[in-house]
Amino acid sequence: MYNGLLHAHSGLRYVVLILLLAAIGTAYSNWQKGDTKDNKLYSFALIATHIQLLIGIVLYVISPKVEFEMISDRLYRFFTIEHSIMMLIAVTLITVGRVRSRKAEGALRHRTVLFFYAMALVIMLVAIPWPFRDLGAGWF
Repeated sequence: MYNGLLHAHSGLRYVVLILLLAAIGTAYSNWQKGDTKDNKLYSFALIATHIQLLIGIVLYVISPKVEFEMISDRLYRFFTIEHSIMMLIAVTLITVGRVRSRKAEGALRHRTVLFFYAMALVIMLVAIPWPFRDLGAGWF
């Protein structure tokens, strides 16, 4: 079960990143055009991010890489604290951005999505255990 969830979590990250990039691009385009209608892509990015969060929480609970006794080790510290907190901040930014955009009027809703989703994307890119960071994670 752990390996299946780990592969799902690793593979879904690309879906989340692609949806976030698409939502950011769409938000920028719609903001520049002055478009006032909402876009479902923003909700799809939010949903995929929340699914990723749920899988991540389950992995956090059952993972052998989460060890509070080994917090001084770089690998354990990353997965126990750094990755988890940064991803929670990113998901919170996406959620707040989506909620605020739904309440915003006119083209301001797209600028709100652009701002919050872009901040979340930067935090996610830093928090992902990319293979070149030597954290024991692969591409999938």
